[in-house]
Amino acid sequence: MEILAVLSLLCPEVVRDIEQNWNVPVSDYARHLWRPVARPASGPAIAARSILREVLHQRLGAIMQPEEIGKALEEFEHRPVIQSGLHCLLLMDRITFDALLFAWLGAVENRLSAFVGFMGTTMTMETIGREGPGWLDVGDDKVNLFGMGRHKLCRKSACVAGPVSLNKRALEAVGDETDASRWLGTLLASQDKVFATAADALTEINEELVTDWDRSGMARPVFIDDRLAAAVMTRHLDQDGSLLSRLLLEPARRQRLDHALQEAASGPFGRFLPNATAYFWGIREQRVRKLVLENGHLIEPDRPHGLSIPFERPHLQQALLEGVLLPDLFLTFLVLAILPRVRVVGGLRQIGYVALFHSIVLAALDESAPEERDLAAELQVRENAWGMRVIDEKISVREQLAGLPEGALFADLLRQYRSRTFAETTDNLKLVRENARWRKIGQAYSV
Repeated sequence: MEILAVLSLLCPEVVRDIEQNWNVPVSDYARHLWRPVARPASGPAIAARSILREVLHQRLGAIMQPEEIGKALEEFEHRPVIQSGLHCLLLMDRITFDALLFAWLGAVENRLSAFVGFMGTTMTMETIGREGPGWLDVGDDKVNLFGMGRHKLCRKSACVAGPVSLNKRALEAVGDETDASRWLGTLLASQDKVFATAADALTEINEELVTDWDRSGMARPVFIDDRLAAAVMTRHLDQDGSLLSRLLLEPARRQRLDHALQEAASGPFGRFLPNATAYFWGIREQRVRKLVLENGHLIEPDRPHGLSIPFERPHLQQALLEGVLLPDLFLTFLVLAILPRVRVVGGLRQIGYVALFHSIVLAALDESAPEERDLAAELQVRENAWGMRVIDEKISVREQLAGLPEGALFADLLRQYRSRTFAETTDNLKLVRENARWRKIGQAYSV
């Protein structure tokens, strides 16, 4: 009760979901999170959903047949949900696998043919020692997935590191050492491919792993990432009078937005806010770069020869199209979730900052404008949910898969999670109780 009271201070909608599903199977909790969402009603929300749908249509066109695309888009129209918080890692990563399984449960329990997962690709290839997109976790060891030297791994970002190929020799050695029949064959089938970027490689291989693990095709993952958010952002900037154009490019509106961001950052929940860059990340030499906004330009601080992009619509659009800019988390959630009225399912930090992003947008709106007043009314309902590490197995993915039937791994796991309650799976919210950010919030409010 104490931790739920703390969560309620910032995201009561998350607490309602937890309380309603405390004693039901965790698969029922997943079904609940993929429930229908009210259709956009205000002008800005309708426009934002239309743009997102157009860009999603293009993404689906790359992986689906035409009849499948129509079905997936219609399902998304009724149940617009994105499993966010997935980092750009191979599904052999324990936390990534468990999160994707949770999204799959939500989709299957609602009889959806597809579900959308957002993979953050701005992380470096090695985050800390032998962790990150450049490493394959095989349970008792880590394999250098692309055979890239560690000095390169920590200096390149997943969205732009490339071209890459899989480390064939290292993967074949794994086959000699472990029972890898549940996943190694899928990786080795791609051993001779050259991928444009590491993110492309991980996305394609993850799609193939899920297809192999669920040969019945019950629900198909659609992986999107920061680059799709950039494409959506570009469409918003196409229109001179769009809400996003006004907020970013009209000085008075941006000043109001900046003030709302600063107020949230200095408030009691400010530790949840990611504020590492100014609206956009820059891309230079296969690395994501922090930017600041100075004298009307996005620049790299303390880098006189770094990026310098005028903060004007045509220059921002061109940089987004060319892959020189990517939206930061605030703009990403704005165009993928908050404006188009999409429910996002994420982790324990994300449920905090999505709630804050939501309040920042509300504070930045001009309610003397009818369409913004309508949007403000619509935004009284937040579509924000916890789903990362709800399933949180402590053994490696290789160990999780070892005893499961080939081709029906997910179906077997579905049976397991239909018999385990939310309370059991989360060990009575142990992860939340031990989370440093939420614990500090609780201590601050108990004084």
